[in-house]
Amino acid sequence: MSDATIYFVGAGPGDPGLITVKGKRLLEQADCVIYDGLANSALLSDCKGDAETISVAKRSGHHSVKQPEINALIVEKAKQHQHIVRLKGGDPCLFGRAVEEIKTCIEAGLAFEIVPGITAGAAAAEYAGIFLTDRDHTSAVCFATGREAEGKPHTDLNWNALASFNGSLVFYMGMGNLETICQTLAAQGKPIDTPAAVIQQATGPRQRMVKGTLADIARLCEAENIAAPAIVIIGASAAGIEGGDWFTAHPLFGKRIVITRDAKGNRLFAEKLSAVGAEPIVFDGIEILDNSQNEATQAALENLSAYDWVLFTSANGVTHTFEALAEMKKDARVFATAKIACIGRQTADKLQTYGITADFVPSAFTSVALAKELAELERLKHKKILLLRSTIAPKDLPDALSDCGGDVTDAAVYRVRAKEQSGDIVDEIIAQIKDGQVDAVTFTSGSTVEAFWHVVPIELLRESKIDIISIGPATTALLEAAGLKPNCTASVHTVDGMIEEMTEMWT
Repeated sequence: MSDATIYFVGAGPGDPGLITVKGKRLLEQADCVIYDGLANSALLSDCKGDAETISVAKRSGHHSVKQPEINALIVEKAKQHQHIVRLKGGDPCLFGRAVEEIKTCIEAGLAFEIVPGITAGAAAAEYAGIFLTDRDHTSAVCFATGREAEGKPHTDLNWNALASFNGSLVFYMGMGNLETICQTLAAQGKPIDTPAAVIQQATGPRQRMVKGTLADIARLCEAENIAAPAIVIIGASAAGIEGGDWFTAHPLFGKRIVITRDAKGNRLFAEKLSAVGAEPIVFDGIEILDNSQNEATQAALENLSAYDWVLFTSANGVTHTFEALAEMKKDARVFATAKIACIGRQTADKLQTYGITADFVPSAFTSVALAKELAELERLKHKKILLLRSTIAPKDLPDALSDCGGDVTDAAVYRVRAKEQSGDIVDEIIAQIKDGQVDAVTFTSGSTVEAFWHVVPIELLRESKIDIISIGPATTALLEAAGLKPNCTASVHTVDGMIEEMTEMWT
């Protein structure tokens, strides 16, 4: 008998933020993840780097992996791994066919656990501003399937009872039979003016909703090309309330934005974009690698007490500095005699996580402002100044500080390189740009610009109507030198500043 445990985890309905805390923790620990097509693949970023991930996506009429094959796969992987997550969209046990897979585990003698998830019916309604229960009008909810198992000899649905049900009817997998569902309910006595709503791709940036009545909802959905995956709601609650559709009211709702940072930076950027309704298209263009072990940098870190000022120009610089110090068995106390300046708020916030408050942050987050304002704050002549930053950082900052009389040491604690790209990822982004499915491409540094151009023809951006968004003047200068004028340059040189600029530009 295998000592593996199979965890049946509900991924939620689409928005990756809707997975439970326990589900997220299990993904972080998993040796293998077997995931459905309705589970947001962004959740896989929580997995360990060596975790095996296997898609078993299924769609009505397009079965790429059949259920018996999935059952067999679970047993096979239990022989190879100890910690297996079976990631299922929504809640694993509500129209998720988990019972068949769990029976397989029982028959094979495999240990299993079930981690509930937010079901699509409830989430779709709430993201569309529809309240399935209301103590004044609706006191019951019925969840039903809109498509029963193929070859089933008889239906388990009591259509007479459903027609007379005085509450919210929520149908899963109902789009293929929507007209039949409505006609059957009407034939059983459901008033044809009963409100109805269909929510497609609920909780995601492509969510769409069509409202109507039992009499016309099928026709309206056909006219709007509404297709699966979608949730059908029938009943008084489907009318919703005025102003209740909060999700699609987000300022960047539906905007498709390419992000080009490193994997960690992209993940944070994607979370911020998703929070305002945008759909991030992730291109991990660069890699951030440690460079703190070189002799010059090690010497500077060993002798931090000799410096009057230590300057950080990015959060990455802070992170790699403190990781290097930890390896040297040192901590924040080594900065006791030095003052610290950070080029921006995000860098200062990262420094704060290590228990240190920056002594100085310039009003503008640029090298020019940092040097100018620091020189105005304190006479820099003969001051020993240490820069802890990237190998490719421009020379304008140390030159400006030297011009003010400072004795500058420029130590590289990390390096940046273009990441090797999968052909499939590049081809997909190029195809989306050509098809007009991208609203903007964002660049947060010169290295992200060069990494993107290395695999995506610059002519494609020149010829398209896509907006180009730059984080700051140095990045903008590089773009303009190549004949691309950004539609906007963030006045606050952070990803938050970029989002603010895009919001102003598009609203």
